[in-house]
Amino acid sequence: MTVVFYLIAAITVAGGLAAVLLKNLVHCALAVTIAFGGIALLFLSLDAQFAGFVQILVYIGAVAILIVFAILLTRGSDVPKDGVFSPTWLTGVAIASAVFAVMGWAVINSVNAIPQLAAVPHVTVHDIGVALVGSYVLPLEIVALLLTAATVGAVIVAMHEKGGAE
Repeated sequence: MTVVFYLIAAITVAGGLAAVLLKNLVHCALAVTIAFGGIALLFLSLDAQFAGFVQILVYIGAVAILIVFAILLTRGSDVPKDGVFSPTWLTGVAIASAVFAVMGWAVINSVNAIPQLAAVPHVTVHDIGVALVGSYVLPLEIVALLLTAATVGAVIVAMHEKGGAE
């Protein structure tokens, strides 16, 4: 593993921790965006260009920005006055540790179950792009319209709540 991998992994983990530990909700959303960017860089460093660019376009370009807009439109960016931690935080830590231990055990024991070298399909980003604007153009446009309608609906709902009954 190279130094670049460790640097990208540190940025990703720092973004995830900041998203969980910061008190301001807007800062948490921006930290999630940094974590998404780190994951995209990890995909790109592993020569998974399509997954990396989809991570950038979908998660950073759409999901993270939609989260920030939702926070700003619903006035949820106030810093909580009482503590951030729940009284049952120790239970949460115990459950998270147990899940992490089970997942680690599964990953370590699955190394023997992986086939040695399976045939890797040779699909390029160009092939996927041609398929998206060719035979899958209708589902792509339907998803775009659905996301646009959801965003407009969220803005309308937020405007009605903000303006009161008219």
